[in-house]
Amino acid sequence: MCLEFSHLTNETMQWLYDQYSFQVIPPMGQLLAGQWQAYQYLVESIRRFPKQEQFKQMIEQAGFDQVSYENLTFGVVSIHSGFKL
Repeated sequence: MCLEFSHLTNETMQWLYDQYSFQVIPPMGQLLAGQWQAYQYLVESIRRFPKQEQFKQMIEQAGFDQVSYENLTFGVVSIHSGFKL
């Protein structure tokens, strides 16, 4: 099982989420933790993470079977699962 931030499936929702991520999260990180760069990096690393289907294929290529995923909150996060016996 792997819970990761992911990519929204709706382009409009993804655009709104990107605006929130890049315009709100780093300033809040600065305000609350004094760490703008760490929260900027977090947002950027989430965007670089593979999309759900690509990550599923990567897990399968690593030798896992019955690989699946479930999007939560419109795809903001997803849970991938697979089995290796």
